[in-house]
Amino acid sequence: MVDVELSHPPFTFLDEEGRERVRRSIDLAYFDREEIILDAGQAGEYLFLIHKGEVAELDPTLPGAQSHIGHYTAGDLFGAISILNGKSRYRFRAEQESLCYLLPKGGFKQLCTAYPAFAEFFRQRLAQKTRLLTERRAEGGVTMAGFMLARVSECMRSPLLVAASTSLAEAVHTLNDSHADSLLVEGEQGPGMVTKTDLLNALVLEGLTQQSPVQDVAHFALITATPEQYLFEVLVQMTRCKVERVVVMEGDRPCGVVELTDVLSYFSSRSYVVSLQVEQADSLEALSAASRRTPELVKALMAQGVKLRFAMGLLAALNGRIMNKAWGFLIDEQYHSESCLIVMGSEGRGEQILKTDQDNGLIVADELDWPDCQAQMQRLTETLIELGYPPCPGDIMVSNPEWVGTESQWRERIAQWAAKRDGESLMRLAIMLDAHAVAGNASLLERLREELFERCSRDEILLSYFARTALRFSTPLTLFGSLKKPQHGVDIKKGGIFPIVHGVRTLALERRITATSTLERLGALVADGRLEERFAEDLGEALSLFTELRLRQQLERLDDPEGKGEAPDRVVVQELSSLERDLLREALHIVKEFKQRLSHRFHLEYS
Repeated sequence: MVDVELSHPPFTFLDEEGRERVRRSIDLAYFDREEIILDAGQAGEYLFLIHKGEVAELDPTLPGAQSHIGHYTAGDLFGAISILNGKSRYRFRAEQESLCYLLPKGGFKQLCTAYPAFAEFFRQRLAQKTRLLTERRAEGGVTMAGFMLARVSECMRSPLLVAASTSLAEAVHTLNDSHADSLLVEGEQGPGMVTKTDLLNALVLEGLTQQSPVQDVAHFALITATPEQYLFEVLVQMTRCKVERVVVMEGDRPCGVVELTDVLSYFSSRSYVVSLQVEQADSLEALSAASRRTPELVKALMAQGVKLRFAMGLLAALNGRIMNKAWGFLIDEQYHSESCLIVMGSEGRGEQILKTDQDNGLIVADELDWPDCQAQMQRLTETLIELGYPPCPGDIMVSNPEWVGTESQWRERIAQWAAKRDGESLMRLAIMLDAHAVAGNASLLERLREELFERCSRDEILLSYFARTALRFSTPLTLFGSLKKPQHGVDIKKGGIFPIVHGVRTLALERRITATSTLERLGALVADGRLEERFAEDLGEALSLFTELRLRQQLERLDDPEGKGEAPDRVVVQELSSLERDLLREALHIVKEFKQRLSHRFHLEYS
């Protein structure tokens, strides 16, 4: 029996008996440099697992250097598709003396039959493979924690539905008899909701009679969910929308209500639930204590295998609530409706999982008189630093008067940036495109976004300049399509994250898409017909993979500030697992294709 390492996918999809079958079936074979291991058109007889050495994947129909389409090193697999398809489409050649484990075709096919997940691994695209990586992220193959798999149906209350004509007195009796806090009210356009507080205010403060119909005080603009949704998603919705109840719908009929108290109670045994602390904070000190726990939350979410886009959604919502509460503590209420605090960059896109720096600004209504505005903004910046948001190296913060202005002043700035088209101006337009309102009057931002679209979306020359930035950094692939492996690591932000984020941002600007999240922009571009759904999905999964690899480096830096984490944007390829290297290579090829599409659309040179 051959002793071979089988602790990485796809062998993790086998049980111990399956792995023993592999060990009993494989042999070790030696291949000399330049030796053809498997030729194009040859029948697939073995699954190859490289023990030592390097193997090139070649397309013999392409000339010269273009024929190199893949590169495999220790721990990588090849030959499975040749078995599944009957023959090899490409040639596999040893680039140096190599040792490979050989699993015969018969044994491989038996494993595929006995273990469907093992077979499916070899047929999947990047999107599916990254899901497998996510599910296997936790040490020892632990999958998502039970609470992350909890569905809305497990935590919802049965709805109390009354007719629109029900009197307030009857509604109060129904609530008391049911020991509930809210009622659903039948409406012509769908259900509404009334709470005990609504009824109390109606009878005491608004002077309605006990016989007044409940529809007069019901709220019909509701946040809804479905029974199949993850409870985790509903917590994100509640945090983002600042609501305490979500109505559960099946089709056009309500089937339940989820209340914040129920959700928090469900999660109460989890030390990393920060939402409750944020909501209960009644001082800057209490808010700071809650804010300091967000890195703990990130670590727990990643350890439990939570899909990255869900983690980003929750952290973005929490960061928004923290900033909103800080604003409420510091800024006089008289200014709230005539100003808007915005976050930009990765925070505006909801993609800053750990607090890396501040990117914020302030929009003020033209007619507002705010004499000590700058002093209050200086205090706000200092407070955000105390809450764990480091200062922006580029000084893009409300403490800088350049990022504070009236609506008219902001319009002038946008016009100047669009006209100049230099590097600084294009950078500022990009930052502003990602702006998201976290406090105050959001309509001030939306009007400026429309101004930005009017100035830029139909200007082909500006769009060309804007798109060129996405091609600025090289993709860390060799001429032969394999991963570059510098000892100091590859810059995953420049080589992977930025081209996707800025390329998608450019297309979103062209199509006047108001969403700021890269993943939401991709969905909108698919709906608009600008991108094919499959390619957009692969771009999204590539971005998630890059972000996760970068996040891992950032977390190491938190745990060991003087150690490996000193370059949080750099990923050392040699330290990745075989599956991670495979995924990274595929993801970077997707980035390369996206750059080629951008260069074609905006008439740019790219090689």
